Amino acid sequence: MRVTEVNFDGAVPIDGYGPGFFRVGNQVVEGPVLVTVERAMSWGGLDDIAALEALAGQVDVIFLGMGADIAHAPHGLRDRLEALGMGVEVMNSPAACRTYNVLLSEGRRVAAAVLPVGEVLR
Repeated sequence: MRVTEVNFDGAVPIDGYGPGFFRVGNQVVEGPVLVTVERAMSWGGLDDIAALEALAGQVDVIFLGMGADIAHAPHGLRDRLEALGMGVEVMNSPAACRTYNVLLSEGRRVAAAVLPVGEVLR
């Protein structure tokens, strides 16, 4: 087996996640997060469609992580984003994080909008 080191060339990978948070580019973001090649930011979740629409022309596909389980995207979300020229792939958040990192390492124009995978333990 050949092991190849992944190089993100300055892009922002998703390093990990846990109950209620994501670790992105050595930064912890609590709650839903929107990650692009350049940065990670808190995201308002599925009601914050404007943040996703703002990525038009910057990304080719958005990986929409629905939390621990796979669920459908809100009605009309996919149509709105596809009309702006972006593909939408809906999956659970762990799969969205992994897929985002793989395509990011290939230099693709991608983003991940992901919901946390569990409740915050306090």
